[in-house]
Amino acid sequence: MKNVLLILLVFNSLVVFSQKGTIRGTVIEDATGETVIGASVVIKNTINGVSTDLDGQFSLQVEEGTYDLVVSYISFESLTIQSVIVKSGEVTLLNNIRMRENSLQLGEVMITATATRKSEAAINTMKKKSVSMMDGISAEKMKMTGDATAVEAAKRVTGVSIEGGKYVYVRGLGDRYTKVTLNEVDIPGLDPDKNSLQMDIFPSNLIDNIVVSKNFTADMPADFTGGIMNIETKAFPEEELFTVSAGFSYNPQMHFNSDFISSEGSSTDFLGFDDGTRALPENAKAAVIPTPYNGATPEQVNSFVNEFNPELGATKQTSLMDFSGSLSYGNQIKLNSDNSKNPKLGYIFSLSYKTDYKYYDDVTYGEYQRKSDPNDNELVSANLQEGVLAEKNVLVGALAGVAYKTNLSKVRLTVMHLQNGESKAGQFKIDNNPEGVGQSGYFAESNNLEYNQRTLSNLLLNGTHRINTSGWEIDWRVSPTYSTSNDPDVRSTAFTQTATDTFFAAGGGGLPSRIWRSLQEVNVTSKIDLTKDYKLWDEDAKLKFGVSHNYKNRNYEILRYDVQFFYPQQWNDYDPNNILTAENLYPNRPNGIFYQSGNADPNPNAYESSVNNTAVYISNEFSITPNLKSIVGIRAENYVQKHTGRDIAYATGDEVNGKNLEDEKVLESLDFFPSINLIYAIAEEQNLRFAFSQTIARPSFKELSFAQILDPISNRSFNGSLFTYSDWDGELVVTNVNNIDFRWEKFMERGQILSASLFYKTFKNPIELVRIPEQQTSTEFQPRNVGDGQLLGLELEATKSLAFISEKIQNFSVSGNLTLVQSRIDMTDREYNARKEYERTGESIKNYRPMAGQAPYVVNFGLSYGDVEKGIQTGLFYNVKGAALQIVGSGLTPDVFQDPFHSLNFGFNKKLGEDRKTAIDIKIANILNDKVESVFKSYEAADQIFSSLNPGITFGIGITHKF
Repeated sequence: MKNVLLILLVFNSLVVFSQKGTIRGTVIEDATGETVIGASVVIKNTINGVSTDLDGQFSLQVEEGTYDLVVSYISFESLTIQSVIVKSGEVTLLNNIRMRENSLQLGEVMITATATRKSEAAINTMKKKSVSMMDGISAEKMKMTGDATAVEAAKRVTGVSIEGGKYVYVRGLGDRYTKVTLNEVDIPGLDPDKNSLQMDIFPSNLIDNIVVSKNFTADMPADFTGGIMNIETKAFPEEELFTVSAGFSYNPQMHFNSDFISSEGSSTDFLGFDDGTRALPENAKAAVIPTPYNGATPEQVNSFVNEFNPELGATKQTSLMDFSGSLSYGNQIKLNSDNSKNPKLGYIFSLSYKTDYKYYDDVTYGEYQRKSDPNDNELVSANLQEGVLAEKNVLVGALAGVAYKTNLSKVRLTVMHLQNGESKAGQFKIDNNPEGVGQSGYFAESNNLEYNQRTLSNLLLNGTHRINTSGWEIDWRVSPTYSTSNDPDVRSTAFTQTATDTFFAAGGGGLPSRIWRSLQEVNVTSKIDLTKDYKLWDEDAKLKFGVSHNYKNRNYEILRYDVQFFYPQQWNDYDPNNILTAENLYPNRPNGIFYQSGNADPNPNAYESSVNNTAVYISNEFSITPNLKSIVGIRAENYVQKHTGRDIAYATGDEVNGKNLEDEKVLESLDFFPSINLIYAIAEEQNLRFAFSQTIARPSFKELSFAQILDPISNRSFNGSLFTYSDWDGELVVTNVNNIDFRWEKFMERGQILSASLFYKTFKNPIELVRIPEQQTSTEFQPRNVGDGQLLGLELEATKSLAFISEKIQNFSVSGNLTLVQSRIDMTDREYNARKEYERTGESIKNYRPMAGQAPYVVNFGLSYGDVEKGIQTGLFYNVKGAALQIVGSGLTPDVFQDPFHSLNFGFNKKLGEDRKTAIDIKIANILNDKVESVFKSYEAADQIFSSLNPGITFGIGITHKF
């Protein structure tokens, strides 16, 4: 990469050898916000000029000096931009030049060349003229606010809330109903089981815009309901970009803490991957491993145990501060010195590195049950786990892009690689209560060691071609992605304690175990869209149609090995790091430790799944009257999901009652998704919108499988939906959604907006995570279709400058949005009857409940101050979601709700120096020091902890310099 960068730098310097300066800009239509293709941009009183390309952009090279620039296009008012100052070897950027239709033949309009500060007005134009109900944030706005990453920028978008500092949810709906695309292409995130792409991996200086569409149109993928967010990365930097940034964060609870716990790790952990230290021993892959019971010699058994890392317990270290850094470089090159010809080459590179430490010293995982006595409302503890949890996370990202553009064509190639490594260590005291149903009753002290490494490599090849003046435009995209997620050597060790002894017991804290998990996934998306501009009833119209195909393939495997004891146990100390010492290994007495494989052949915890999704669509955008626009369309998706896997019964030899699938279809459907959008312009700056559409939510790979995935930290298990139980037939189907939206919106100057939205959705066969009633001795969950659902929501949003109060506070603005939602699931008979079985005295159980994952309200509020002249941007931002049903209870086990998390954050950005090329960022996160908690809720009972973490208050400072 260094050599490529050097070549481009040299090439760039040769191109500008004449010491000319460059004028660049973008010409857009004021009424629609769309770019103007083929506009003439000429130095006044000369023939030196260019035409705007298919992005409405131009690049003009001239000698150093001051010029007047004339911008003209047929049927538009000509503009003369006065006093454009050009310096040798530098770029003068004019940003968005807005042209108005020349309906009154007013002639030439004179403006002065200054850096435009109407970026929010441009975004508002895009919102106003968009065919869907959308919100967004531009690159100019991100530059002004000083947001360092996409996730920081996204939180400023109306209706968006951030989960875990990485993922976006829209309108309070959970991950299943929110989708994130990159450059309009569906790619998996670092977490293979989430729809949302991890947003904190993209530096904001590489982003052109972030747009959230809140309703469906036929050219979009149909598998979203709350909203679809698209991140568009830069292809052609408007000016030379060479930016370096670094930042540090300090949390008094987490950093420079000598109680931080960890494990030894490998020499490459700091780069986000394991160097092989945690790899599964080669002999463990054999069909039969050495044990005392299969004829292996004592030496073979002993040697095999010694192949495993003997570290089973966490050790104390001192944590460091969080660090983030990035380097970005990009530019565009004019490939012909003749301004009449316009081929250009753009390129951009970025490297980013992040590492953070988290330490929670009061973690709680609880399991609670209702009592059998209907007169006793209080919950009883079945299992309580309390202790400390430490995490170290490393994220390395690299992005490189190159694009070639002429006036009517553009081809771009973007390559991205992400590497993420996360190590965890936990130490817990476990109190298992014999009064709980299915509980044996014991105390235990556990140590858990985990490491997860994930990679994602994505390539995007995209071409856009305008066919002369025919009105046809072709856009094609091909994007393959390869991703992995591996958990090498997950170790769980828990000493069980009784009144007289401490030992390992399968019926207590469990035997020491090790797990290796591996996942590989290939995702290939290809699509082509054709657009035809034409006239209908003397008004502009647009016909759009296209085809796409998405292929996914996933291989997943879990291998497990348990410690066994050939002789009675006897322990001199209870340090887990002394368990695998020489005197405890077979054939030595006492203990006689050896490893036993927990893997049947074929492995019930291995599967391969694939998806082929072919889609075609057609839509037409036209005006019924001058003030009423209609967008109607239909999309068809043929979706086929296949699965290879088997259940435990089949894997252990029961071929009669067991189930085994060999590349069998577990989901096949041809679905049609109609959509209609109506936009009525009440006035120039006001719209009324109506939209109806049908969308879908489909099960993920792991949901349509026989997988059983244990979380060693919380000791909770996820079971695939293909397992059958007395109250579940193993038939998981898709969720069909009907969407109706109304919206009134008013746009004002300087990015101010008022809007009110009403939305209604119905859900057929929604998928929710359910506590499995039959598994009473362990905590297991399964995705299931529950009764049909519906929700009704109201969304209010406003962004308003305080200038209307006084000009002295004109730089202050308030922004906020409030989403209120009433959701309802009509229960199935089996769920209703299970709840009635544990009905409390005085309680009247209805046959409906709230929808899982849907918050009853979402509040976003911000108070901002911005002074462009002083280079200051600061703000205080608050977000909270109402208590949302997280896990559906089973009757004996109450529902689990995620409590509101009151997030209050402060940000300050100051640009320094005359040229404003250096910026300082100061941030304070979680000012209210709120906890992240989920609780069991039951009729007139005190809430009890399901999970509790305290993230503490974080102080951050960063510096960015643009060379």
